[in-house]
Amino acid sequence: MANNRTVVFENARIIFRNFSGKEGKFNNEGNRNFCLLLDEDIARDLQVEGWNIKWLEPREEGDKKQAYTQVRVSYPENGRPPKVTMISSRGNTKLTEETIDILDWAEIETIDLIVRPYQWEVRGATGIKGYLQTMFVTIREDELELKYANAPDSALSCIGDDCAED
Repeated sequence: MANNRTVVFENARIIFRNFSGKEGKFNNEGNRNFCLLLDEDIARDLQVEGWNIKWLEPREEGDKKQAYTQVRVSYPENGRPPKVTMISSRGNTKLTEETIDILDWAEIETIDLIVRPYQWEVRGATGIKGYLQTMFVTIREDELELKYANAPDSALSCIGDDCAED
């Protein structure tokens, strides 16, 4: 099984966001990830290649199962971190390991991303796990966020006795 191709997803939909890596019922502390919803055809193709594809049971009678795969968001000590850019009316903001957790609660308009495969082997079992390589996230802003988007940032202002004199 040799698959080194990255996969591009435009107008992607994600669920179970855990960009902060918080421990939970289904997550170990420090494991940053999200689940990427997949069209059935893409899911079957990736599954044949060895990707770990899971299926959500339908919520309503008559609906189909929904395919998804978990994508890891890793910041390796000696490796290349993912390139994540948040887009809003204020422009583009590069997110880092310290700031990416903002996406856990953000109202997301659109997501385009690239997932790179990682081939694993444990006790004779093999498969492919997806790792985030690049992601552009457009944030949905409400009318007040848009109204005040150009207001100066208070962090650039100085209030009180702690102000340094010029």
